[in-house]
Amino acid sequence: MTSVVAAFGDRLAGVFADRGRLCVGIDPHSHLLESWGLPVSASGVREFGLAVVDATAGRAGIVKPQVAFFERFGAAGYAALEEVLAAARAAGLLVIADAKRGDIGTSVAAYGETWLTPGSPLEADAMTIAAFQGVGSIEEPMRLAESAGKGLFVLAATSNPEAESIQKAVVQSGPRAGRTVARAIIEDVTSFNRAQSLHAFGSVGLVLGATLDLGSFGIDTAARVELNAAPVLAPGFGHQGAKVQDLARVFGSLSDGVIVSESRGLLQAGPAGLADAVAKRSDEVRALEAARR
Repeated sequence: MTSVVAAFGDRLAGVFADRGRLCVGIDPHSHLLESWGLPVSASGVREFGLAVVDATAGRAGIVKPQVAFFERFGAAGYAALEEVLAAARAAGLLVIADAKRGDIGTSVAAYGETWLTPGSPLEADAMTIAAFQGVGSIEEPMRLAESAGKGLFVLAATSNPEAESIQKAVVQSGPRAGRTVARAIIEDVTSFNRAQSLHAFGSVGLVLGATLDLGSFGIDTAARVELNAAPVLAPGFGHQGAKVQDLARVFGSLSDGVIVSESRGLLQAGPAGLADAVAKRSDEVRALEAARR
C-alpha cells in the first residue's frame, strides 16, 4: 500500500500552529566561531551547528543552515553539514537548506535531487534556489518538491543592494511583460502552486527581504491571497534591522505565510545564552502573531 506524502505547505502550517514562525539561521561565520571558542574548521562548524540545533529544538520549529559556511571546508565540511541536517530533522525541526542553487536542465534537477530527495545524505525539508534563467528553468526541482513533500524558496526580492537594479527591471516580453522581475517571479510561483492540490501553502515559496519596501519592487502586498499562496522566507530580522513588530506593515496580505528568519541577532548570544535568546524571540513572534489575529 502506497503511503501518502504530506505536502510541504501543510507541514509548514503545522509548524506555524505548534511552534510558531521563527526560523533560526545556522550561520557559522568565522568571527562567531571564534567568539564561541570554536576552531575555524570543519569540526568547529559541526559543533556550532549541533549546538544551534540543541538550542532551537523545543523552542522554535525551523532552522536554516547556510550551506556556504560548511562547504568552504570541503569534504569534511560536507560531512559536518550532513550531521547537522540529520540531527535537526531527527529533533523534529523543519530544515531549510540555504543553498541558493540555480541552473538549467539536468544540472538544476541534480541540485534538487541533492537537497530534496528522501534518504539523500544532504536531505532537507526545503532549499533556497535562484531562478535567474527564469522560473521555468527550475521546473524539475519544483515538481520534485511537490511529489516528495518538500519545499523550495525562490529568490524574488532580496535585501542586498546589488540586486535591486535587476529585481526591479521590467520584463520586456511574454506573459509577464510590464512586470518587474521580482513580481514576475512571484506570479510564476503562485501560478505553479495553484495548479497543484489545495493546501494551506504551496510547496514553492519566495525569498523576500524583511528590510525592503516591497512596493518599490512592483509587489502589491494589498492584493488578496488565496489558497496555495506561496510561503515567504523573510531574512533580515534582528541584526539586519527588521523588527518583528513591522511584519504586517511590510508584508501585508502575505503576512500569514511569513517565516521570520533571524541569524546573527540570535547567534551572538553565544553557546551559553542561545537557548534563552531563541525562546525569548520565539515567544515574542508568537505573541505578536496572536495579537495580529
